[in-house]
Amino acid sequence: MSVIVAGVDGSTSALHAAVWAAEEAGRRGEPLRLVYAYVVPVHGYPGFVATVSTIREGLREQGRQCLREAKEAAVEAAPAAVVETELIEGSATTVLLHESHHARLVVLGSRGLGGFTGMLVGSTAVALAAHGHCPVIVVRGKRPEDKPPTDGPVVVGADGSAAGAAALEFAFGEAALRGVGVKAIRTWNDVPLEATVRMYPLTVDPADIDFEERAVLEAQVAVWQEKYPGVEAESIIARGRPVRRLLEHGEHAQLIVVGSRGRGGFHGMLLGSTSQALVVHALCPVAVVRADAAEQAGE
Repeated sequence: MSVIVAGVDGSTSALHAAVWAAEEAGRRGEPLRLVYAYVVPVHGYPGFVATVSTIREGLREQGRQCLREAKEAAVEAAPAAVVETELIEGSATTVLLHESHHARLVVLGSRGLGGFTGMLVGSTAVALAAHGHCPVIVVRGKRPEDKPPTDGPVVVGADGSAAGAAALEFAFGEAALRGVGVKAIRTWNDVPLEATVRMYPLTVDPADIDFEERAVLEAQVAVWQEKYPGVEAESIIARGRPVRRLLEHGEHAQLIVVGSRGRGGFHGMLLGSTSQALVVHALCPVAVVRADAAEQAGE
């Protein structure tokens, strides 16, 4: 059986993530593993202040306290879920990347205690979204300290890429678990088109592009609607930047799902501009799905 992993660091954001992960574990009937990672500084402390072993034990006790609080909140949110805790020495990014090798999902808050004031999303969240070996969910609310929304559909960006196809699959699975619908968004940017039309009038009809794009999207959506017949799906074609359209529809959603890198990504860029912007600015949790992580999520 797979496990859902949530990173814990004592922040309010991480506590919301632990609760979100517990509810997800309850829906899936899978265990939840709460992980606290800590790093012991070996330099910078005068010997008369504290020894390394004393500092280590202090950090471990702090971690145990954070895990206790997170477990209590998780069990209260999902009493039927099996919750285990793990205290690991190492950087949060390294530890959670290792956990992602065998996890169904990795869930974490948008900003932890290590973030600088004004930094909207933590470096660990960005790193996990870019490099995680399973789908990564960054739990967000309207503001960093707000609880994530629990109402509304699942919104997914569908751009025809391999990662976009994986995002569609994940979105339909999540919608089925939650008993809500899916809004599949496909965009095309008409800024270059407008310049072309001014130079060469009547050579391109935007309505024709809308029609073609809708046909492609509806064909993609139909595949998953057949597998999940109870999930109502809406196919939406929009002109403009993907980030803006997904953020607009995400204002009333409970989850946004996006591929880690879409059609516009450069080779070797593991986290696309759209997915990174959503992780930073969305008003609800964001799931980032890599093409090679989709099979693990659906095992």
